[in-house]
Amino acid sequence: MKTIEAVRRSAVTVVPGCTLREAASVMERSGVGAVAVVDEGRLVGVATDRDLVRRALARGVADDARIDAVMSAPAVTIDADSDLHDAFALFRSHGVRRLAVVRRGEFVGMVTVDDLLIDLTSDLGDLMRPVTGEVVFGQHDSAVPATQ
Repeated sequence: MKTIEAVRRSAVTVVPGCTLREAASVMERSGVGAVAVVDEGRLVGVATDRDLVRRALARGVADDARIDAVMSAPAVTIDADSDLHDAFALFRSHGVRRLAVVRRGEFVGMVTVDDLLIDLTSDLGDLMRPVTGEVVFGQHDSAVPATQ
């Protein structure tokens, strides 16, 4: 499976000069916990709800400060056409919960640990159906003619 296939939401971006309040508002309206910070088409960082809390609110940074003052940079990225297993490796090695997905250097979306957990849970549920059926209803062997 390609990484782009695991992206659940459209790309949500802000510009570096966006204020903290504007970025938080974009996150709220879009229902996301992170935005990509893009300058003239180039991904320059990622700002998360956690960045807003820990790097801004907790330190008394004014809500009209620029988002690029608290964003994480450089962003950890993965190519859209990379195998999804490469995303797992990046999550493990970088200790992040979100990866910026890029195609030919352009930001196209965000894949999150939550997205992968939802997919994995769904896949495990699909695998459990036949096992559950066998446990609940017993195994039904087809009649085999007796041979002598």
